[in-house]
Amino acid sequence: MPFRGVAIALASLVVVLGAPAPASAHPFGDPQTVAITADPARPDVVRVSWKVGGLDDLTVLGVNLGLLPEDRVLLDGAVFYEPADAAAIGPSQEFAAYLLKQVTVTSDGESCTGVVTPPDDLAKAGADIDYTCPGAVGVASVAVRTLTDLNPAYRTLATGPGGAHAVYTSDAYTHDWSLTGDGVRKSAAAAQIAAVLGGLLLLAAAALVLVRRRKRRA
Repeated sequence: MPFRGVAIALASLVVVLGAPAPASAHPFGDPQTVAITADPARPDVVRVSWKVGGLDDLTVLGVNLGLLPEDRVLLDGAVFYEPADAAAIGPSQEFAAYLLKQVTVTSDGESCTGVVTPPDDLAKAGADIDYTCPGAVGVASVAVRTLTDLNPAYRTLATGPGGAHAVYTSDAYTHDWSLTGDGVRKSAAAAQIAAVLGGLLLLAAAALVLVRRRKRRA
């Protein structure tokens, strides 16, 4: 086919397919994570540490924030991550504003003010957000909506004080975390009590089975 014919064919294909689509989300890889911690020196502060799951998700986010060129995501959804992506996204005001919008903290019904620490290595270490609340925090209500604005299939694995765990989804994006020493000890004590009760129930069930077997033999 002459060069002119090839050019016409490619132009027609572009018209049919349209311009490059916005970055596609890839929610089925490693999940993003958050860690909720208290600050012993500042009882009114809650720290949320966010880390992306897959580096391609970081690239997709950068494209959606306008920090990376759209051609980094192909029409078929393939994403090309480059080491420079994290360096371009991490210190940006757009990324900080995104985190503060998608991650929120309230205590006693009052909103807490967040400040994002510019990350040294966004890809490996993630980013920290310190939320200062109106007073000392006993229970913090933390909402996480990161990446679910790109695709509701994203999940966030969360950890908190005392070994507490939770999973954030697009439908369940808020969770209460106990940050006080008493609350953490009570949570751990409750878990221990539940384990003991479970063990006692198993022993009782085993004893009942033995009694029934003996009666049958008699």
